Amino acid sequence: MAQDKIVLITGGSRGIGAATALLAARQGWAVAVNYTRDAAAAEAVVRQITDGGGRAIAVQADVADEAQVLAMYEAVDAQLGRLTALVNNAGVVDTTQRLEDMSVARLRRMFDINVIGALVCAREAVRRMSTRHGGQGGAIVNMSSAASRLGGAGQYVDYAASKGAIDSFTIGLAKEVASDGIRVNAIRPGLIETDIHASGGLPDRVAQLAHQVPMGRGGSADEVAQAVVWLMGEGASYTTMTFMDVSGGR
Repeated sequence: MAQDKIVLITGGSRGIGAATALLAARQGWAVAVNYTRDAAAAEAVVRQITDGGGRAIAVQADVADEAQVLAMYEAVDAQLGRLTALVNNAGVVDTTQRLEDMSVARLRRMFDINVIGALVCAREAVRRMSTRHGGQGGAIVNMSSAASRLGGAGQYVDYAASKGAIDSFTIGLAKEVASDGIRVNAIRPGLIETDIHASGGLPDRVAQLAHQVPMGRGGSADEVAQAVVWLMGEGASYTTMTFMDVSGGR
């Protein structure tokens, strides 16, 4: 009997996370939609999935809080079963600022959520998926950013640095767990039309910078989701430690 396909998507209530949840469900995945504060948005994603005949749950957790992450995984274990994929999508940006004006509080928040949160979520996924722990293998897809290559100068070098850390983490973990049946890859989106730009104080950022993209436009959350779900699935069975740039050539 085939193993159930069960994925946890952090930051799954909006943007790329929500698009990934919906696409994964259409391809037969049971989906845990993680959210931090917006329960209504997460429940709306779950409702779209269940109305279409899929399985999904909403699970609250701030990934920067280890206790909440552990409780989230216990909920997934109990309600869906043993995880076979993790999409480390939860992340934040902050307002445009030069480094000399950044507070330590800002830097700690950035790394607590974007880096430490991703590592802790991956740790718990490995404990469930690794063949050395009785699992049947699986896939982890980390959400990096084209900013890890471009640097974010004059806007958010802290965000870019956090995504650079995700790149290094992807390489190391991929090597560490390859023999445990777990594949680890990363997506590096470029200018994507989501509300993360508004949360950073630049709601029109994609339109303003589209001229820098060789394809001449911003991307959509659905276009990123296609890459994420492919990396989760059997079509990518020999793909690990790989970075997929979904950036229109930028």
